[in-house]
Amino acid sequence: MPIKILSWNVNGYRSALSKGFGQFLAGCGADIVGLQEVKAAPEQLKAEDMSLAGYKSGWCPAERKGYSGVAAFFKTKPLLVSNGFGIKRFDSEGRVITLEYPEFYLLNVYFPNGGQGPGRLAYKLDFYGAFLEHIRKLRSTGKPVIFCGDVNTAHKEIDLARPKENENNSGFMPIERAWLDRITGEGWVDTFRMFHGDGDHYSWWDYKTRARERNVGWRIDYFFINSEAKALVKDAFILPEVQGSDHCPVGVELDL
Repeated sequence: MPIKILSWNVNGYRSALSKGFGQFLAGCGADIVGLQEVKAAPEQLKAEDMSLAGYKSGWCPAERKGYSGVAAFFKTKPLLVSNGFGIKRFDSEGRVITLEYPEFYLLNVYFPNGGQGPGRLAYKLDFYGAFLEHIRKLRSTGKPVIFCGDVNTAHKEIDLARPKENENNSGFMPIERAWLDRITGEGWVDTFRMFHGDGDHYSWWDYKTRARERNVGWRIDYFFINSEAKALVKDAFILPEVQGSDHCPVGVELDL
């Protein structure tokens, strides 16, 4: 059974709606679309804005209004939709929504940004550690586990346009990248790198410097799958032509 999944940090769902998200969703051909940084809760939205183009949706908002939050749009209803992973200091920020299907788990995640000072960097690293523990447990069930979203860290030098200039900046600091080394070391596969070994592929560009026009970007949006299930992945891709956010969608195609 072929299935297509997309992930996109929309930098505000209501903003994305005003920029044509409904039309994008109708034409994207995806079975599931995970959104990050939605900055909205269901009570702030119209019912028709949560059931677009034949999709239903699940929402995991942050307690703080207008901040963080994730959502997932799906054509086939999951067995279970769950929010967070059981740790209050992380779950209150609305960062994880999990869809369980008979064939797999999909976690759509907005990982913290560590750029607002030492406290937030520590929070980000703590989140990384707790999240890894969580997906280890899911993996132990034997069901394929996929996690996607804005990881807020570029893994290798090839994953950003200017690695040397950014090695002391959050998003490319050695202590952050070490977590991605740990992830891949434990057999979580970066699906994009299964198919694309070259550079100049990015998913985020700084608005302020108009970096997108020059493709001076970062690849910080990912799909990972546990190595036992990597044969299910038939393609992985980035859609840099899709506008509407400082990020663009990324995706995978699976054959289950």
